[in-house]
Amino acid sequence: MTTMRSETAAALLHAGTVIPAHPLALDADRSLDERRQRALTRYYVDAGAGGVAVGVHTTQFEIRRPEVGLLRPVLELAAEELDARVGGRAFLRIAGVAGPTEQAVAEAELAHELGYDAVLVSPGGLADRDVDYLLDRSAAVGEVLPVIGFYLQEAVGGCYLPREYWRRLADQPSTVAVKAAPFDRYRTLELVQGIVDSDRGHDVALYTGNDDNIVADLLTPFDVAGAAGPVSRRFVGGLLGHWAVWTRTAVHLHELVQKAWAGDESARSRALSMAAAVTDANAAVFDVRNNFAGVIAGVHEVLRRQGLLAGTWCIDPDERLSAGQADELTRTVDAYEWLRDEDGFIAAGLEGWLG
Repeated sequence: MTTMRSETAAALLHAGTVIPAHPLALDADRSLDERRQRALTRYYVDAGAGGVAVGVHTTQFEIRRPEVGLLRPVLELAAEELDARVGGRAFLRIAGVAGPTEQAVAEAELAHELGYDAVLVSPGGLADRDVDYLLDRSAAVGEVLPVIGFYLQEAVGGCYLPREYWRRLADQPSTVAVKAAPFDRYRTLELVQGIVDSDRGHDVALYTGNDDNIVADLLTPFDVAGAAGPVSRRFVGGLLGHWAVWTRTAVHLHELVQKAWAGDESARSRALSMAAAVTDANAAVFDVRNNFAGVIAGVHEVLRRQGLLAGTWCIDPDERLSAGQADELTRTVDAYEWLRDEDGFIAAGLEGWLG
């Protein structure tokens, strides 16, 4: 069984924090823009995030293609920046792994070599494999690094995973957390029920990846039936593509959520007042109207407007903003002052991050 490298990192994971899914900075030739890739990592650290997830969907799964060859460079750049910038505070280094078992294990070994704390194990592209295969794959990866299970929505390559899957995944000693991102309330509840069904479910931290329902996930007590009686679980944090943008705002939201769980009803009201607006902003960024076709480009466009990225280029030239998506982003930002507040923070730090 593998364990977290650092007790402080493990404690942070279970207490809950903000983990942005790290984007990929490219130039107009679709080559890695190292300067801006480093700037993004610096932004997330200085914005107060408690970790980053690198090599995940928001980083573009195509970085693994042999002709692209960016998985190691991107993981290395983030690790270098975190070594230089985090200092003594706890900070979670999460690497995404994907593909069949042999590939996923090899990627976990790379992450281990580079000092990552845990791996987010994506089921993307494996919809034809059965539950036993996926569980055996997670167990094999868990021999290398602690595992964060991942319920990926079908629109971007995920598949249905039943309650029994989550119980058996939580039974694996290497599973330290799960990310729920089916974008479906029924399936999210099944995940929580499955974790509670496990004898070691209390050892598995719940993180929301439901970018369409962030605030509700974080504030909802999930009261479900356990073997010994009622159990109440909650999502302690988020590992989110949406939090790749407006990250300092996400940190402030998470602080309100923590205060709400400590009994501060004013904080709960303020967090709830942001719920619809966060979903509205996510709809624009993730291009919901076009079934998420412009999701990566939407993240890039927000960062481009703020000066962190030079453009919205993706590895796939056909992956771009959808018609009307830029206007939706403008409408959203104009509608919510607390989103525009992030611009001042970024403007103040941008020169240093790009230096």
